[in-house]
Amino acid sequence: MMDILNHLGQGFAVALTPLNLVWLVLGSALGTVLGMLPGLGPSTGIALLLPLTFGMRPDTALIAMCAIYYGAMFGGSRSSILLNVPGDGAAVASCFDGYPMARKGQAEAALAISAIASFIGGLLAILAFVFVALPVARFALKFGPPEYFVLMVFALAATAAISKAALLKGVLSLVFGLMLTTVGLDFQSGVPRFTFGIQEMQMGVDFVVVIIGIYGISEVFENLEHIAQAVVKPVQTQFGRIWISMEQWKRSIWPILRQTPVGFFVGVLPGAGGTIAALMAYNNEKQISKHPEEFGQGAIEGLAAPEAANNACSVGAMIPMMTLGVPGSGTTAVMLGALLILGLQPGPLLFEQHPDVAWGVIASMFLGNVACAFINIPLAGLLVRVLAVPPRILYPLVVALAFLGVYTINFSLADFVLLTVLGFVGYLMKKFKVPTAPLILASVVGQSMEQSFRQSLMLSDGSLGIFFHSPIALTLWTFAILSVAWPFLSEARAKRKKETPPEIPME
Repeated sequence: MMDILNHLGQGFAVALTPLNLVWLVLGSALGTVLGMLPGLGPSTGIALLLPLTFGMRPDTALIAMCAIYYGAMFGGSRSSILLNVPGDGAAVASCFDGYPMARKGQAEAALAISAIASFIGGLLAILAFVFVALPVARFALKFGPPEYFVLMVFALAATAAISKAALLKGVLSLVFGLMLTTVGLDFQSGVPRFTFGIQEMQMGVDFVVVIIGIYGISEVFENLEHIAQAVVKPVQTQFGRIWISMEQWKRSIWPILRQTPVGFFVGVLPGAGGTIAALMAYNNEKQISKHPEEFGQGAIEGLAAPEAANNACSVGAMIPMMTLGVPGSGTTAVMLGALLILGLQPGPLLFEQHPDVAWGVIASMFLGNVACAFINIPLAGLLVRVLAVPPRILYPLVVALAFLGVYTINFSLADFVLLTVLGFVGYLMKKFKVPTAPLILASVVGQSMEQSFRQSLMLSDGSLGIFFHSPIALTLWTFAILSVAWPFLSEARAKRKKETPPEIPME
């Protein structure tokens, strides 16, 4: 314990140097802006910053990159709440209840709780990082291809079960999302699949294109006819103080505390990512909520839980990268490359040979989390004014940002066509009340799920029994079954309780 505190004190001495502080604040602000812009995000920001790090000290470079990372986690929900356009995949779940809150005139509370939940989730995750980094990382090493496949099954099952009233629609949405991930070159054989002879389709369908199309462009399509008739009014024209009431705080605090560990653990698992963490957190809260019918209609718990989870996930993703040299996300993969370029070898020896760098980065997370909170809460008062922009101006800007964000992914005009088509699909899904969450999650995990499945079969010579051998896999199968069955069991129990006549006390 004393050793940890001594190392942490050494880390704060490194992080509090003037140069590191300047880059920490700049990185936090830049990350917030990048997180807000559709299609961009921490990976893009860090990749753009990478050439600038060549002349920096290793600790300064890593602190700047980390600041961009969790700054983007803070900022990603802004466009989700205000425009229904997720800044990145991790902010998808924030659309479910954040945007309805804004539509109901509660944009101030939505922006405030997203920043507060992000701050608390990040802070608790950083504390966990300090004390459990190595033990948790060792446990994550026990996940092989079979365990990862079952983990994805569990995540998909839990997401599809959200829509128990329309389970078939949820399954169809999930299947469509998985189908999108099969487009492009087969990662093992190199054979084109479902490309219809179009060369640009060999790159596959990027999940960011799916997210922006299903949420952002579909929202424009939905309001297009009303805009021409000047029926659509600004969502909110008068704004108060960016804060939350005591009642909203009471409804938010326990979801934040419950889902922070979920996000942290998902972050530790290499390749899982903030999108899975946020969606799992949302699913968990909806299933245990006393008022699940409010979710999707502007429930503040539905915004607080995923925001806490995705920020905790960003911290958790640093653990395998720093302690094992295994990236926990796409962003940490870029950071891993930067570390190698700077002449540092990530892993347990990093803490022994370069403790100033390792613990300086950890200490900077505490400072960066505070900086992001100070940047985002005051900035929310300015951002919320976006809702006062007339729709005839606002929606063309949304379309422009969406197309710009999509173009920066692959610099392909074919993505414009995909974006438009998926926007129309999202519009139809809204019209027919088909849930979009299963589609989004499936499009995110589909490729890694297929890869884990095929690797597992290769390891077992084609035997499906490999998915049931380990205790971890069996536990995850149990969770998957329970996640599907629980909504129906709880509904049946409530119905039985309602039908049971009250007992008459005997005299």
